[in-house]
Amino acid sequence: MMRTHHSLAHWIEAAEHGVLRSFIMLLGLVIALIGLGLGVTLVMLPAGIALGVTGTIVFMFGAIGDMPTDD
Repeated sequence: MMRTHHSLAHWIEAAEHGVLRSFIMLLGLVIALIGLGLGVTLVMLPAGIALGVTGTIVFMFGAIGDMPTDD
């Protein structure tokens, strides 16, 4: 059985990856909430729907999407 040694650089890269995913999820949530707020008014309903769907997609990408790695 091969034992791998993880360096400090590996742990820093993993932490950056987690922080980036958290930022993407937060950004998607903010965009979706802005879309919800705009969707309340009848005049801005189309923009609210578009922003709400976009925010949901960005949030889901941050939650379950796959990000490219430099292997």
